[in-house]
Amino acid sequence: MVDLALLQSVSYIAGALGVCIGGLSFAFNMRASQRNMKQTLETRKLQFVTSITNQLNSEEGHRRYTELMNMEWKDYDDFERKYGSDYNLDNAAKRFCVWQTYNTLGMLVREKLVEPELLYPILGGLLNHWSKFKDVIKEQRKRYGSEDDLSDFEFLYNEIHRVALSRDPSFRIPETFTHYVPDK
Repeated sequence: MVDLALLQSVSYIAGALGVCIGGLSFAFNMRASQRNMKQTLETRKLQFVTSITNQLNSEEGHRRYTELMNMEWKDYDDFERKYGSDYNLDNAAKRFCVWQTYNTLGMLVREKLVEPELLYPILGGLLNHWSKFKDVIKEQRKRYGSEDDLSDFEFLYNEIHRVALSRDPSFRIPETFTHYVPDK
């Protein structure tokens, strides 16, 4: 006959094994769930960045970029008379759209949600764009009392410029921006 004490011991061991197996199963499920959540977050982040950069890299985005890069002015007052929102609402809207897009991407980089190395191949025009408009933006900061206006755009420029120099130490921003440079 089977000893009652033996059956009781086996029962305790089986219960303990069940709890251990349940705990291990829970730990594995939690780990898989965290991995899936992280992957979902990364996917959403990439979708968001892609949707933003698609605005810049579309045919219309390149047309807007080239139009803005071909603007010319003598000083800030001349800039405002030609392109300011009081005189040229279409140009101002295009400019603000591009600037805010860069500013949003800069915020994502500053918050470490996106690495600048990921954006570098996509945002080639950013370096030219900031270089062309930095004096205008800085003057607007002074005149309109918003010292941090478009600060994430400036932050993004600095980060992308750093990446450009790390990949190519001889990198420089062309003085002509998008204008044709004939062969000498």
